[in-house]
Amino acid sequence: MTQYICAIDQGTTSTRAILFDKESQMIAVAQKECENYYPKPGWVEQNANLIYASVIAVINEVVAKSNIQMSDIAAIGITNQRETTIVWDKKTGQPVSFAIVWQSRQSDSYCVEMREKGYEDFFYKKCGLVLDPYFSASKIRYILDHLENGQKRAEDGELLFGTVESFLIWKLTGGKVHISDVSNASRTLLMDLDTLNWDDECCRLWNIPKCMLPQIKGNSEIYGYTAKGLLGDVQIPIASAVGDQQAALFGQTCFESGSVKNTYGTGCFLLMNTGNKIIHSKQGLLSCVGWKIHDEVNYVLEGSVFVAGAAIQWLRDGLQIIRTSGETDSRARQAASSDGVIVVPSFTGLGAPYWKAQVKGAMFGLTRGTNQEHIIRATLESLAYQTNDVLIAMCEDSQMDILSMQVDGGASKNDFLMQFQSDISNTVIRRSLISESTALGAAYLAGLAVGYWHDKEEIKLYHMIKDQFEPHMNETERKKRLERWKKAIEGVIYFGN
Repeated sequence: MTQYICAIDQGTTSTRAILFDKESQMIAVAQKECENYYPKPGWVEQNANLIYASVIAVINEVVAKSNIQMSDIAAIGITNQRETTIVWDKKTGQPVSFAIVWQSRQSDSYCVEMREKGYEDFFYKKCGLVLDPYFSASKIRYILDHLENGQKRAEDGELLFGTVESFLIWKLTGGKVHISDVSNASRTLLMDLDTLNWDDECCRLWNIPKCMLPQIKGNSEIYGYTAKGLLGDVQIPIASAVGDQQAALFGQTCFESGSVKNTYGTGCFLLMNTGNKIIHSKQGLLSCVGWKIHDEVNYVLEGSVFVAGAAIQWLRDGLQIIRTSGETDSRARQAASSDGVIVVPSFTGLGAPYWKAQVKGAMFGLTRGTNQEHIIRATLESLAYQTNDVLIAMCEDSQMDILSMQVDGGASKNDFLMQFQSDISNTVIRRSLISESTALGAAYLAGLAVGYWHDKEEIKLYHMIKDQFEPHMNETERKKRLERWKKAIEGVIYFGN
């Protein structure tokens, strides 16, 4: 009987289910959009119940599309938007508030207070993370403080916390399994990066009761089974959970220390595998767990750009100068250059290596002759500039030259952007044949857990490069462009203070 691995890719803007076969080929895909709410400037929220409903919907749809049975699924792997924070009632299973999305800045005041008390260095050394509302701890604190009797209910064991994978596994198993995987747990400001356990002092400083936290597990093991009757009469093993960016690194088969990938999603995320070594960045980058398989732990160095694909959505939904994201490639080429226009799409603050939460976005260099194509082109270029900032910092921290970079995510399909990225970073860009690296990483980890694939060496046999982009820009032009970008960054930081 032919079996498949079902990967659930629960992202910020959509949920997808993808079936993969033994050769890593996609058999079928089902997708459902997820609504985001913006109650105040800088706030981003979601309905966790709708996220769960979307997961059930896409699993059923992908099975129907592929004309297989639920029993043909060997295992389910989950990859998810990280840091997004959900608190729910242990008895009813109902969220006590809207989920606070990773992009949301509404808990910034808690981080400011921690910094003023002098705890920034403590958290960086303990967790590998900066004090920023991006991470889950301040979001939990915000929810408990804005929920009637929230702290007491948490201390009494009535409330549970989880990032998205934790909530989904709890729901899929009928409330039997409350776990988080180590890659997601390492993004909370609550886990000790050395011991891979929840840290007592971190929990005390945030005043978060440990009884509401999930058990931390590895990334490739059977956590539990889907509740009987949920997906028919079968009970399917849930065999992997992994944060989306670590999943993409694994899906790109970046198994060796020093290998690098960049994902162009809602945000932009550059990760380097640092093996079993934790690198404490001096450039504003983060250290977290890549994955844990049995007793083997791989750490990563990461730089996050908050707004990447979301900037293209802004062109479509905000400025309404494009109809689809796909047309940005041809529209950008209609302009010979950006004509001096620079877009800094820091709509939710600046991420690595700057970490300026209060910064707003800006456009520079506008003239009477500026048209839509100039703005579209400059917006695409901004994704490459932001990525390059992180890449430079990563090279300095690791003391390694990065000669090539694996890419994936929606915007990686844009040839104009990939060529400009190669030019501005003076780096070879390699785009995989299978673009769904995030889902593929979750599938690989689940497949390894149930013996679908034997080991990582077997997985590597199926990884194919589709396109390669090599730098052509001369060094003088590159330096001139980078200097103008640097001045634009200084401008938004100045006006953001």
